[in-house]
Amino acid sequence: MAQASAGEPHSSDRGAHGSGGDGHDATAHAGFWALVIGCIGVVYGDIGTSPLYAFKESILHVMQGGGGLQRHEVLGVVSLIFWALMIVVTLKYVIFVMQMDNKGEGGTLSLMALAQRALGERTPLLFLIGVVGASMFYGDALITPAISVLSAVEGLKAVPALEESISHEAVVAIGVVILIGLFAVQSRGTGTMGKYFGPITALWFVVMGALGVINLLADASVLQALLPSYAINFAIEHGFLTFVVLGSVFLAVTGAEALYADMGHFGRRPIRFAWAALILPALTLNYLGQGALVLGRLDEINVGYAAAQVAGEAFEFNPFFLLAPDMFRLPLVILATAATVIASQAVISGAFSLTQQAIQLGLLPRMEIRRTSETQAGQIYMPQLNWMLLAGVLALTLAFNSSTRLAAAYGISITAEMLMSTCMMFIVIWKLWKRPLWLSIAIVIPFAIIEMIFLASNLQRVLSGGFVPILLALGLLVVIWTWVRGTRILAEVVRRDEPVAKLFETLAVHPPHRVRGTAIFLTSDPDIAPAALMHNLKHNQVLHEQIILLTVRTLSMPRAPEKERVKIEDFMPDVKRVTLTFGFMETPNVVKALTEARKHGLKFDIMKTSFFLSRRTVVPSEQSGMPLWQDHLFIFLARNATNATDFFHIPSGRAVELGNQVMV
Repeated sequence: MAQASAGEPHSSDRGAHGSGGDGHDATAHAGFWALVIGCIGVVYGDIGTSPLYAFKESILHVMQGGGGLQRHEVLGVVSLIFWALMIVVTLKYVIFVMQMDNKGEGGTLSLMALAQRALGERTPLLFLIGVVGASMFYGDALITPAISVLSAVEGLKAVPALEESISHEAVVAIGVVILIGLFAVQSRGTGTMGKYFGPITALWFVVMGALGVINLLADASVLQALLPSYAINFAIEHGFLTFVVLGSVFLAVTGAEALYADMGHFGRRPIRFAWAALILPALTLNYLGQGALVLGRLDEINVGYAAAQVAGEAFEFNPFFLLAPDMFRLPLVILATAATVIASQAVISGAFSLTQQAIQLGLLPRMEIRRTSETQAGQIYMPQLNWMLLAGVLALTLAFNSSTRLAAAYGISITAEMLMSTCMMFIVIWKLWKRPLWLSIAIVIPFAIIEMIFLASNLQRVLSGGFVPILLALGLLVVIWTWVRGTRILAEVVRRDEPVAKLFETLAVHPPHRVRGTAIFLTSDPDIAPAALMHNLKHNQVLHEQIILLTVRTLSMPRAPEKERVKIEDFMPDVKRVTLTFGFMETPNVVKALTEARKHGLKFDIMKTSFFLSRRTVVPSEQSGMPLWQDHLFIFLARNATNATDFFHIPSGRAVELGNQVMV
């Protein structure tokens, strides 16, 4: 069974829809403005839906501190949100992290590969940091669709004609229907609708900015919140409450990691331009507008909150939708729902992309991967993962039942992911960029401190929902650890088999019957005789007139250079060793690559060629080096992995699978 080697993992975590290449190439081919519009829909969908709930949740936490909401507290919250956007998104990601591309690609695991390259080795600690960062992303992939769609649909309660008639149960039901529909259409791909994502999201940002301006004009004094002194004074005055509020403030920057993760598809320049020209101004204006609206209704809000407390009810207050005049609220809810669906789509696509890369690098068992576009390499669909994600999203939606409760679970996975990227960012600045140690520390420490404060703030919410992403990440870590460890043990068992050189020396003395045609044997180790070859000799006692020992290798870069794609060695006159090399973002299409290999002198007729694969049945062993429970987990993962024939795109009519038992 050929298995992609477990090299240094890295990935484009979120939406690597991927044409790959560096940003300059992408800009030259697709046109700068087309890429700007495209990245607005994919890159900024997540952070663009944060105004639906970030400010609301922050204000609610301030009110829970008691004493009624005060003017300077509103300004303090707006200031905290604005400076979080400036420091975490603009300074860290736009200025620093986006300079750290891996052959044009980005993402948590891609940054890890750069750090490994800088150190010259793969250290266990660095490997763990990268895998933890990637594992945390799946928490984001589950919570983002749930919280985004629910927060948009909850806007129906702010529509005057519906506020009395629509119940909370109806809101949840509508959200569930939208989510089911979103996952149900994944198999069709996003090619048709994808071209509308950018324009719709761009319209969403323009509307958000305009609503902010309209309300800002009613109380321009809220512009004072742009001064950092208001954020600092809020922190000094409120002490521990600031710590609580920061957990909600952080919701304003969720999605920032997408700027780096999607860099390979859109390029550095379009993403930076979109942030500076539209996204940051629109977000800032909207948060200022929400602040101005709250300042104008302080007494009403305080009375309403007190009444809800006495009645033991949840305080229904959503400043985002109140920004719009009554007659425009329903269209705003519809636009918000469309924007949250697009944001969710970007996260789902990112989960597909990350999982594909993890499989390629040997971190996870193989799963079925379907192409949904003939022109865009990154447009993929993974049925097993899709339905697992849907089950998880629906479970979260029904269990938490509101965007406010989901917000408690949201921040932990993102803050942990960002903190992991900061650790690797330090190594890249120090070792790869060769900056002095003191300067590297000075650059990274402010980000690390801020993210640790955000993480600690979010960790307070572990019991109220934060345990969800933590448990999910721990579960994924166990799966990855088990799979990597199990495949390593399996490889060690295989290495005990007969060396291929010794086998053919024996065959030269006692030649078997030769039959016409070509036999291709897939093997993970070209120096060891493939099990399928041994079984074919043992049971059929024949050998084809041409033998190809084929190894598929995955590089720690997004795409393999063409000069490294095919390597052909003449092992014996009628035996060749062929190595096909792919990048971690490429689909290992063996037949297509072998067809290309004809240009390098490989001669074979696909209609007279048989592919022989080893199907190993793994059984547990007490001497394997893994605990028995881990043996059984590895066996479960191996049994449910997609077979090599489908994964490597080998025609089923040309494939022969020969099985044997292996103890691990």
